[in-house]
Amino acid sequence: MSRWIEPVTLQGEHVRLVPLTAEHEAALAAAARDGELWKLWYTFVPSPDKTRAYIDTALDMRDRLGAHPFAVIDAKTGDIVGSTRYFNVDEANRRLEIGHTWYAKRVQKTALNTEAKLLLLAHAFDKLDAIAVEFRTHFMNHASRTAIARLGAKQDGILRNHQVGRDGVLRDTVVFSIIRSEWPAVRANLNYRLDR
Repeated sequence: MSRWIEPVTLQGEHVRLVPLTAEHEAALAAAARDGELWKLWYTFVPSPDKTRAYIDTALDMRDRLGAHPFAVIDAKTGDIVGSTRYFNVDEANRRLEIGHTWYAKRVQKTALNTEAKLLLLAHAFDKLDAIAVEFRTHFMNHASRTAIARLGAKQDGILRNHQVGRDGVLRDTVVFSIIRSEWPAVRANLNYRLDR
């Protein structure tokens, strides 16, 4: 059966995105330890002992829902430094979301993240012919909200009491998107930032 999003590796100068597999478990656990990312209450990064369950869930989303999870590799060192995913795939309407993104602390706010987003967006708009790409984040995750806006995404709105967090706290979700007509300007912005 043909799928809209087939397994793909996306390669740049700073980052390589490869299809996530169970073999990435130990390296992902090590990446999460860099900054103890699972302790952030407003986002979800697996603790080292829950990395396998995280991967299993991502692969289940791939198989049942057409998602495409990636392991994020630092192209300079070859180290796995995080994960990201195409998900909430709506093939009929050519929409998808980029999310479940997290990086080891040492590569946050670097060219690696900028280039990863450029590769994901280019594949979505140029290869998959997406009409819109969405991003969502916790209202309290101010760093993520700033980073998404810096990409050139526009805030669509806030879904109030959208989800129940693992600690039982209700999450307000901020929704952003980039639509096809905005993609050339977003691409130019990301290339400019990479060149600097």
